[in-house]
Amino acid sequence: MHAPISQDHIDAYARDGAVLVKGLFADHVTALRAGVARNMAEPGPYAAENLKEGEGGRFFDDYCNWTRIPEFEDVIKHSPASEIAADLMQSASVQLFHDHVLVKEPGTSKPTPWHQDGPYYFVEGQQNVSFWSPLDPVTDASLRCVAGSHLWERQVLPTRWLSEDNFYPDDAAFMPVPDPDGEGMRVLEWELEPGDAVAFHFRCLHGARGNETVSRRRAFSLRLVGDDARYVERPGRTSPPFPGHDMVPGQRLREDWFPILLQR
Repeated sequence: MHAPISQDHIDAYARDGAVLVKGLFADHVTALRAGVARNMAEPGPYAAENLKEGEGGRFFDDYCNWTRIPEFEDVIKHSPASEIAADLMQSASVQLFHDHVLVKEPGTSKPTPWHQDGPYYFVEGQQNVSFWSPLDPVTDASLRCVAGSHLWERQVLPTRWLSEDNFYPDDAAFMPVPDPDGEGMRVLEWELEPGDAVAFHFRCLHGARGNETVSRRRAFSLRLVGDDARYVERPGRTSPPFPGHDMVPGQRLREDWFPILLQR
């Protein structure tokens, strides 16, 4: 087991689908801030602005940039994230899925909608983890996770954030997006310092409030998978799309695109 987690963290992750890992990227905040600055100055092909006309602030996100942003690659390969992921997932291997940057500038009232990541991805398996790490102190704009939602029998309908329409055509295969606050669900959220991380399962329902403060809210996310991760076909375009991958259902993710970061 790798510090800074304990058996309590592992148990909480299995039970709730989300747990706080203090200081996971504390030694890498400067590098990640530089990487985010580079990412915003040179957006990748998947970069998006998530506000409608007339909405204040700025909500930028982009993913799959680790191969062209050296700061991200260095943090992915040299931070404790892989060791922590192996412990939380209870997996002998840790494989990179992708990186993700989300920036809410001051005065951005738009929330991050409630969603599960799993239905957007072309990978299935119970051994997975996302780390969401702020690069600025956060209070009200922190990540919010619904405890136990990773164990729900049906997944939540995926939607496009900006247009708010359905992501896949078969609504009946999914449950409607719930209102966790209105329905009295147990919502986990933490005040975080730069380099802290929320570890959460791909099927954990999560979202975030807008950033009504006078400070930026930059966040770096890292998505990792374990031994049981397998490629699965979805009824529509996945996010990230990863075009031309040539994988077939049931296959492990190709290691030249999704490298093994740790093998115990």
